[in-house]
Amino acid sequence: MLDFLRRSRLIKRGLASRKMRRRRTKNELLHSLEFATPTKYFIFAAFVAGLAALIFGGQQPEPTKNFVISLLFFATALTQLWINQPTTFLRSSRVFLVFGAIFVQLATTKFLLVLCNSGSFSFLRPETVGLIAPYAFAPLLLSVLLGRNHGLYASVFVSLWSSLLFGKVDAPLLVCGLISGFTAVYLTLQVRRRSRLIRAGFGVGMAIWLLSMTFGIIGPIDFLSPNTIDWKMLGIQSALAIGNGILTATIVGGVLPIFEHLFQVTTDISWLEASDLNHPLLRRMTIEAPGTYHHSLVVANLAEAAAEAIGANATLCRVCSYFHDVGKLVKPEYFTENMNFERNPHDDLAPTMSALIIIAHVKEGVDLALKHRLNRQIIDIIQEHHGTSLVYYFYKRALQQQEDARTGGKIMNLREEDVPEVSEETFRYSGPKPQTKESAIISLADMIESASRSLEKPTPQKIEQLVTDLISQRIADGQLVECDLTLSDLNLIAERFRFTLMTMLHTRIAYPKQDAKITPIRDESLRPDVMAGTRKPESAPPISAA
Repeated sequence: MLDFLRRSRLIKRGLASRKMRRRRTKNELLHSLEFATPTKYFIFAAFVAGLAALIFGGQQPEPTKNFVISLLFFATALTQLWINQPTTFLRSSRVFLVFGAIFVQLATTKFLLVLCNSGSFSFLRPETVGLIAPYAFAPLLLSVLLGRNHGLYASVFVSLWSSLLFGKVDAPLLVCGLISGFTAVYLTLQVRRRSRLIRAGFGVGMAIWLLSMTFGIIGPIDFLSPNTIDWKMLGIQSALAIGNGILTATIVGGVLPIFEHLFQVTTDISWLEASDLNHPLLRRMTIEAPGTYHHSLVVANLAEAAAEAIGANATLCRVCSYFHDVGKLVKPEYFTENMNFERNPHDDLAPTMSALIIIAHVKEGVDLALKHRLNRQIIDIIQEHHGTSLVYYFYKRALQQQEDARTGGKIMNLREEDVPEVSEETFRYSGPKPQTKESAIISLADMIESASRSLEKPTPQKIEQLVTDLISQRIADGQLVECDLTLSDLNLIAERFRFTLMTMLHTRIAYPKQDAKITPIRDESLRPDVMAGTRKPESAPPISAA
């Protein structure tokens, strides 16, 4: 309340603006639960209780022994997650996602086991559960959401726990679970379309079918006596095995958007959908800031190529590059790429005011991104793509004006304290510095693309020197210390930047001037095919110049 009254007084005196920037509100309760140790303990206890309910439920021999084995598997799973995926282990939501997906698969398998043993359906025999168990649900879901390592993790441990649900450890079921899970992860290494999930499901179904044929789950089959084979039952069992994988993949594709929203995860499928250039902000940019729009497209090409070279998320880099300078829509005419040739608006401003306008495009970009509810990772990259770097041009201009003021002050006998001071902090962006590989790549691509426009007659040598110098400056300025890029990554990024810039800044041969006006031949006696065979005028440009 006091802040509101203080702001109102400043607005009345003309010392503050009525505009209120949008800010991302952080839910303190959710944030504390996310990293609280008791929350993870509760998730672990709930998972163990669920395992106990599945193992002790129903008629099962030696349930206590199986429960003890499942606890040993659980201890191994926790250790594996803590060692290999420490980032996931720290966050309660990620732990809940991993163990929740595994438990859903285990509960579904148990339900199908009970259903097959009840005899409610004639075609569902006790051995049929080996054909319809959802082996690939957790591996598929976690592989797409969190990456292949999580998919492999789920494949191993969900197969171990599933084999215990049948009483004694079922070796064929264990092998089917492992191989179908690995197949699902392998076929979803790069899922950029939902149709790829269906292809992965078909691959999983084929793996289940082949393994079921191998272990005799389908059959019996006697190739020496084909007349004794029940072909109808064989067809039903084959359809169940292949349909199992396809149905599982279809369900995963359907629930994927829900899990993305609940757990704040963005998959490559969603990034590809977000790359639509018809977004309202991008359409505004084409009209109000066409130079910035073209600059963003070129940065997207540079960033995507560099991300592919080091194994970062290339689709994320492309989409975030489209929006990284969206804040320039507020005052587009103050940025070089949008200026006309008549006047430079910065000529009428002090360097500090010019720097303030340039720096403000980051905050304006965050404000527009929040207004249009863009992805949180896009907002992070808008904030980070300049880090805490220096607006060097206006800083040097301010230093020059300060030196001129001191020189004039000596002539006018002015005191030293009357000469305005130039603070470097005034000319630096507020940050934060890039926190991820993708953010750092976009930051470098943005800087290099802008600087490459100042090259006169670009040559491979000039481009290579420009890229090397600018990346070295960012390293020396400490802008890359908070992201996990290595020197090897930076060398690959620089190499890809050089190659992409050389292909974009290529030169073309000059068209020869057309000195004489060509007059067409107007002889009606000539047939069209004769006119087509007439000699081309010497002043016409060569075909290769197009």
